[in-house]
Order: sequence, then structure tokens, then C-alpha cells
Amino acid sequence: MPEITLAVFGFLLLLLEAFLPKDKKGILGHFAWIGIVISFVFCINLYGYQLIAFRGMALADNFALFFSFIFLLSSFFVILLSLSYLKREDIVRGDYYALVLFATMGMILMASTLDLIVIFLGLEIVSVSLYILSGFKKKDLKSNEASMKFFLMGAFATGFLLYGIALIYGSLGTTNLEQIIFLVPFTPSVLSGGKDLLLFAGIGLLIVGFGFKIASVPFHMWMPDVFEGSPTPIAGFISAGPKAAGFAVLLRVFLLAFSSIKPDWTMVFWILSVLSMTTGNLLALWQTNLKRLLAYSSIAHVGYILIALVAGGNTAISSIMFYLFVYVLMNLGAFAVIISMGSKEKEGTDIFKEYAGAGLKNQFLGVFMAIFMLSLAGFPPTAGFFGKFYVFSSAVKAGYLGLVIIAVINSFISVYYYLRVIVYMFMKPAEEELKPVSIPFSLGLVIALTGIGILAFGILPQPLLDLAYYSIF
Repeated sequence: MPEITLAVFGFLLLLLEAFLPKDKKGILGHFAWIGIVISFVFCINLYGYQLIAFRGMALADNFALFFSFIFLLSSFFVILLSLSYLKREDIVRGDYYALVLFATMGMILMASTLDLIVIFLGLEIVSVSLYILSGFKKKDLKSNEASMKFFLMGAFATGFLLYGIALIYGSLGTTNLEQIIFLVPFTPSVLSGGKDLLLFAGIGLLIVGFGFKIASVPFHMWMPDVFEGSPTPIAGFISAGPKAAGFAVLLRVFLLAFSSIKPDWTMVFWILSVLSMTTGNLLALWQTNLKRLLAYSSIAHVGYILIALVAGGNTAISSIMFYLFVYVLMNLGAFAVIISMGSKEKEGTDIFKEYAGAGLKNQFLGVFMAIFMLSLAGFPPTAGFFGKFYVFSSAVKAGYLGLVIIAVINSFISVYYYLRVIVYMFMKPAEEELKPVSIPFSLGLVIALTGIGILAFGILPQPLLDLAYYSIF
């Protein structure tokens, strides 16, 4: 029902788009968030059950539903961000909201299955929707560039992923994850014949495919340009929901289906983790465009999350789920501030000019932007601190102290560029007189909810962590 609800509302929005006059199309965004809320209610009703249909192709367990909450929350916030943004940019259209709903449906499909084919199906629904959404500002050359780069790189990555699934099927004769658990050989390090080689080639291609989707280094090349050129709410959307969907699949595939051969793939993710956090943080140091800075920051956070994937175990899985939930709040809150302070001509393009003195002129935006930046940097008592703490502690318990030391060093590096935003907002004089910002209700609501959520889960993280722990597959 959660997926069906999103599909029905998506098609309803397309139908209304065709018949509503232009001055009435603002109502379409409200239909979209109502669809999200109804889908959320269905998810809550399913929580606590273990339902499997179509031989594992459809699944409703607590793990899938926890991630569905993340996807629906991110989509709800993105729709609220878009209400005023689309009006300002004069691109209010129903297909925009329909594509957000279809992308959300695809994410839920990815998390709610035990079959690699359905994972691929969900991934393609998400990808195609995002290719179009990233180029939604058709008269903007950067938006066109973002869409084209995203499409070409995404299609390239999809080829790796699909061929990896084909090789795994060729080796094991199934794409069902529960069957794969029992079919994967338990001593595969010694490649005894062609089948093992076929399996490892398939696993390698899966890592490449999902590496592109979560934007880990060296598969991250598309992300900064896509963030810069996409409509700002969609840049936030790409950094939140789809990334969480990618990790939901990685957890289920590698820590469930391929758990018996964990020593064979652990080093690959160890390397990807170090490359992602180091490259993301070092490149973020030089950025003057806030959207690009958040893109490289997102790449660095992928590196942090991969630490827990390397560690494995229930504590690590729950820490990833906690981190991703909190990351949605931090990132979408920051993008909400960017939209609030932006204009039709420029938005997050120059930290030095746009944000100098802005925190003193607009205290509401300044204070909440400081909360988001401090949380992304991992300062207590924000939820971002506990996200990193739980991930790092799970790795230490698993014996990956060296990896955690590298991550801590990277966290110190990241403090510079996050604090730089705060310094410019509160301690640098404005180059030109700043006008008071009028914040639409929907934007102010997102900023307030995400900021309060970050502080609430920073002061009382245990309820969310317990919910994540009880939702492990």
C-alpha cells in the first residue's frame, strides 16, 4: 500500500496537471505531500509485521519500513521546500511533484525486497525520475548540463550493476538474496574453478554500480556538477533519500546475502571509505559555492558511513540507520536555508558575497544554519555528533582502529569548511547592504523541524537508536 499510494497520487498529479489552469497549479504540491502522509500512515500500520509476497520480491519487515520512513520524510521536506521555490522560479508544474513521488516509490521498492531484479527495477525508477528533475529548469544551461551528466554517468553505472546481477545469476542460478545466503560457498577465497570467479566478478560489478549511486570515490565525479546545476530542492533530495536507498541495499546485499564471504569484500569497502572521506573533505576546503561544498561534504559522509559497513554486526547496522536518518535532517535543513537566502539569479553560488553578515541580519536563518553546519561537522550536543560516535565506536569494537583514526583526522579537516560558513555569516561584514529575507511558511517549517530534530536527537539519541536496532533484518 505505501508504494501503491505514491503511484496513484503520482498519476493523479499528472492528470490534474493537464486540466488545471496555470494560476491554480500551486495546489498540486499540497496533493503531493498529502500522498506522502497517507503512505507514511500505511508504513506505520505495517511496522512490527514480517510480510513476504511473490517469493521474496515484495517484503515488509521493520528494516524496510525504517528506511521507508527516511525516504518519506525526505520527500515530505523536499515537497515543502519546492512549494515556494517553484513559484519563485516560475516552473510550477504537476509533473515535478509526480516525479518526486515516483522516485520515492522506487526507493521504497529498493528497500522492500529480497530480489536483485526488483532492486534494479526500483533503482531505475529512482534514477529516471532524478535525471528529469535535475534538469527541470529547462532554460538554465547549468541545469541542462547537470541532467545530461547525471544521465550519462547513471546509465554507465547501471550497465555495471545489471551485468553484475547477471554474473551472480550465472554463478548461483538465482537472484533471491535468501537463497544466495545458502548457495554462496563458505570457503570462496580459494577460487576453485570458474563459478567462484564468476561470482566475484559479479560482486565487484555490484560494488561499482552501487558506488556510483551513493557517490563514493572514485565513482563520485557526477555529484558536484549535479548539485550545482539542479534545482536546489532536488540537490537536497539527491543527497538524502536516494543515498539512504543505496545504503539500504548495500546492507541487505552484503551483510545478509554475502555475509559468509565478508573477509573477501571488506578490504574493498575499507579502501572506498578512506578514499571517499579524504577526497571529499580535501576538495571541500577549496569550494566557494555552497552547493558544491555540500556535494563534497556528502561524499565525505559516504566515507564515514562505509566505516560501519566494513565493521559489520548489528551495532554497526543500527548506527548506519541512525546516521542516515540524522543526515536527512542536517542536509535538507541546510538546503532550506540556501533556498531562503537565494534569489532567482543566484543561490549558494558565492559563500563570501551571499553569506557575509547574513547571520546577523537574519538571525533565524543564521542560528539554524549554524546548527546544521555544527551537526555536519560532528559537534556535540547535535545529532551529527552521535551519528559519528556510534559509527566510529562500532568500528573500534570490530577491531578497525586504524580506519577510525583516519576518520577522526578527516572530521577535524571538515571542521574548517563547516565553520567557515558560520564565520562568514556572523563575523564578516557584508560587501553590500543585505535586504531582510521574507521566509515562506513551508520553508520556515522545514528549517524549524529539521533544526529541532537535530537538537532533540542530539540530547536524546537513544529512542531513535533503539528504533533502528529493533528494525535490523
